[in-house]
Amino acid sequence: MATYLFLSLFLFFPHLYASFSSSYASLSCDKSHPKTNSWKEGTDCCSWDGVTCDHLNAHVIALDLSCNWLYGNFPSNTTLFHLPHLHKLNLAYNDFNLSKIPSEFGQFTSLFYLNLSNTGFVGEVPSQVSHLSKLVSLDLSWIHDYEQLTIDKHALEGLVHNLTEVRHLFLDEINMSSVNAHVFMNLSSFLRSSNLEHLDLWSMSFSTEFIDSVDNLQALKYLDLSGNSFFQGLSVSLTNLSSLEQLMISEANICGGLPESIGNLESLKFLVLSESGESAHVGLLMGCPNVGQMPRSLGNLLQLTHLYFPGNQLSGQIPIILGKLFQLTHLDLSGNQLSGQIPSSILNLTQLEFLDITGNSFEGSIPDGITAFPNLISLMLVDNLLNGTLPSWLYTAPSLNKIYLSQNQFSGHIKEFQSKSLEYLFLANNKLQGPLPSSIFQLLNLTRLFLSSNNLSGVIEFSMFSNLSNLKNLDLSYNSLSLTSNSTFSVNHILPNLTSLFFSSCNLSEFPQFLKGLKSLESLDLSWNRIGGKIPQWMQEVGNDSLTYLSVSHNSLTEVEHFPWKNIAVLDLSSNLIRGNLPIPASTIKVFLISNNSFNGEVSSLICNVTFLQLLDLSHNNLSRTIPQCFGNLSKSLQFLNLKKNKFYGTIPPTFAKGCQLSDFNLNGNLLEGPLTPSILNCKGLEVLNLGNNKINDTFPHWLGGLPQLQVLVLKSNHMHGSLCVNSSKSSPFFSKIQIFDLSSNYFSGPLPVRYINSFKAITNLEKIGSTVSYMGVYVQGVSAFYTYSIGIVLKGRDVELFEGEIPKVIGKLNLLKGLNLSHNDLNGGIPTSIGNLTSLEWLDLSSNRLSGTIPNRLVDLPFLSSLNVSENQLHGQIPQGKQFNTFGNDSYEGNKGLCGFPVSKGCNFIVRAPPNVLEKDGSKSLVLIGYGCGVVFGMSCGYVVFQTGKPRWLVNLVENQHEKRRRRKSKNGNRSNRRRRI
Repeated sequence: MATYLFLSLFLFFPHLYASFSSSYASLSCDKSHPKTNSWKEGTDCCSWDGVTCDHLNAHVIALDLSCNWLYGNFPSNTTLFHLPHLHKLNLAYNDFNLSKIPSEFGQFTSLFYLNLSNTGFVGEVPSQVSHLSKLVSLDLSWIHDYEQLTIDKHALEGLVHNLTEVRHLFLDEINMSSVNAHVFMNLSSFLRSSNLEHLDLWSMSFSTEFIDSVDNLQALKYLDLSGNSFFQGLSVSLTNLSSLEQLMISEANICGGLPESIGNLESLKFLVLSESGESAHVGLLMGCPNVGQMPRSLGNLLQLTHLYFPGNQLSGQIPIILGKLFQLTHLDLSGNQLSGQIPSSILNLTQLEFLDITGNSFEGSIPDGITAFPNLISLMLVDNLLNGTLPSWLYTAPSLNKIYLSQNQFSGHIKEFQSKSLEYLFLANNKLQGPLPSSIFQLLNLTRLFLSSNNLSGVIEFSMFSNLSNLKNLDLSYNSLSLTSNSTFSVNHILPNLTSLFFSSCNLSEFPQFLKGLKSLESLDLSWNRIGGKIPQWMQEVGNDSLTYLSVSHNSLTEVEHFPWKNIAVLDLSSNLIRGNLPIPASTIKVFLISNNSFNGEVSSLICNVTFLQLLDLSHNNLSRTIPQCFGNLSKSLQFLNLKKNKFYGTIPPTFAKGCQLSDFNLNGNLLEGPLTPSILNCKGLEVLNLGNNKINDTFPHWLGGLPQLQVLVLKSNHMHGSLCVNSSKSSPFFSKIQIFDLSSNYFSGPLPVRYINSFKAITNLEKIGSTVSYMGVYVQGVSAFYTYSIGIVLKGRDVELFEGEIPKVIGKLNLLKGLNLSHNDLNGGIPTSIGNLTSLEWLDLSSNRLSGTIPNRLVDLPFLSSLNVSENQLHGQIPQGKQFNTFGNDSYEGNKGLCGFPVSKGCNFIVRAPPNVLEKDGSKSLVLIGYGCGVVFGMSCGYVVFQTGKPRWLVNLVENQHEKRRRRKSKNGNRSNRRRRI
């Protein structure tokens, strides 16, 4: 019989002896040793791997073909189905793609165990499976990666009536949408009468009534409800499961968090409550923010060993009573909104091996104790507000091998480590000071060392790293360290396994010699140093086949001949002194940054052969001639293109490809002519369009309002002309997301329609409600980097009077407006009091017009107004007093002979009151909205790079030629961060 079984399986599974390939590989599967390697014709099948026989009569009673990477159609007529004594069948982790579960499985009437998980079957669960009345364990979970297995009412009814012996039931990801209510009720009755011990219902979308039926499963030890949503709250009945040891509710959404009655599950050892980003979003849409506090009753779960609560928006503090969970080995509270101090009672958790509270708002110092956490292996407290010195136990904990304390506010010195077990040490973005302890250079198991963005000081010889042969990642950037190399020291064997090296701002004056031995280097950052001259020849051999990231920006390099690195993805040479023609990078490049150099000549069209290019910044050079027309086709991959401040002439590329990916397009400060091309509408994701300071000759492109994501439009200082009127019959929204709108120093005429202001939804409170802070920028695929970009704004321009009319009251709708410039036009009438509604306004320039009347007193209540200019008008009456107005000087009002009171020298003997209804005239039809001589610039603070601070001084730094600075981390830390790079 053994030979017959072998031949049958060989005939119907011919790929067993081929090179197996499948995506269904369990983490526990061993690819290198498929069980079928031991199946040899002519040998006893009972000796084969995966085959178990009854030793008394040689019947095959168990067949385990899991993890064998079988693929193709499952043969329905195989001899496999003629094993009448088979008790156990495991086909998990194969790929029978596009095969249905054979109905012949129903012939295994002696089967106790059936596992079809991750097998790639499609279609419906056959009703014949319900004939397996002796089943104790049935696993139909995660059958297919892309399609849910379905189950009809007949199959489910059969399961309910026949599987009375089942103890372990796995039904993950099965689609029961076709099952009607009464069948669900039968299933509920089945659950109430069964002795289930293990129930897995991941992503089943069941009803609340069905879940309530689980409460009678007194034998249940394992329950997985992950991937579901409980918008009415977690059923309290679940907390009656007295035998439950493991409760899993990951990637779920639970309104209100956990009930206090969770403390009734006194047998619980493993508790998981986590929320995925997608389900969290759904929960918010359903009015379920899932914000709650950790139940104090958790302290009753004295058997608990694993407590996982990541990403649940939990608020409040860690309950002190959590210190009673003496059996706890794993505690994960990361990604919540917890605050306050870490309670000292946590020191009672002497069995703790894994502690993660990353991404909360904890403050104060870490509790300290000489013998704390004797079993701790991994400590993760990243991205909090923790301060004080590092606790003493951190240096002595015998088992600790991973320390993640970055992005906090720790201060003081790093002391000597007594434990030699450390592998990961992350202390970046803190306020640590003093020299590096000598013990760091003796941590022989150290593989990752990140100390950037602190106040560390001292001199470090490269030879000091010679003992750290296992080190793979090293980051000492942005400190006050000075790195030097002893020329007599051999560099051939320093850090042989290093893959990433970050020495930004380390006072280097040359390329470190020990780089010569690094053939496997993948990432190298030597930016913000004092390295001059030419990149040495030997550097071309460093990571020649492996280097994907190289930044030498902000140095004094003068020459680059070519780029030898074959697989480079990110190359940053910006802010150097490099001259000559522009070399073309390797075809693998995704980010190419050479801004602020002295490159000259033309840009070769060969650059368009770089088909994966996503970010290209050639700004602030001396490049000339025409822009390669192929850039329009390159836009299929290109997301960021900055050619600002060069000498390009000719026209803008006339054709942008369908499917254009551009989100930032900046040609400011060149000599470009001609009209704009409507094909730019193919760039549906365009956020920033900056064409200012050129010679573009065109009428106002109203059609740009059709770009759905456009937030910044700069057309200032061109030769644009004509009316700004728009066809009133069109009903589509115009510029609904615009935040910066600069048309200054052109030759427009006529009124700007009120309809524009009504369309500026992004500068009104209508868009503020429910909005979240975001950054304008580009995420680079495959590089795991996010590049933000900024916009320069010029506030003064040519004194050209082009627009006339009054300022309409509708201007007061723009509640989130940061700045308003209507200067140097021919505006008349009064200053509308509705400007007092612009409570986010930081600067207001109405100078050089023919405005009359008084300055509205309501402007005094603008809380952030730091700059005011109403000079050179015909205003009269008393200047408002108090608050911010007391800080404005005489130059804010000069040229208005009728104004009196502080700060002008003319005193007031009376207060001139404005005639009624003069300043509040409706300008919806007869009045121009806004005139653009020197121009109007709108802007709001939504977390974008140019508006991050939210302080009045932000305007001072928005000049056209300012140098880019490194982005600082958010204000809660106050330290430098290298997580985002600014362009």
